[in-house]
Amino acid sequence: MNPFEMVVAIIVVITVGRVAMARFGVVHSKPGESVAFRDDTATRAENERLRDELRGMKERLAVLERLATDSDTSTARLDREIERLRDPK
Repeated sequence: MNPFEMVVAIIVVITVGRVAMARFGVVHSKPGESVAFRDDTATRAENERLRDELRGMKERLAVLERLATDSDTSTARLDREIERLRDPK
């Protein structure tokens, strides 16, 4: 590979990288600063919707965990009462 081809290859790689960054919303405020993602209203709305959905799923999971681990549910209590009535001592 001669030097001219290497320069062209480097330019192509940088251009593809910049296009990909623009496509995915990556922005630099100043050269050398940290990289951030574009924060527009549609992205914020989608993030808020996903947070609400995740919050709801966590609440449902907590209820299911409580039901699975709770040994004093009404069904278990009813089963114990029936067994106590069946087995008179």
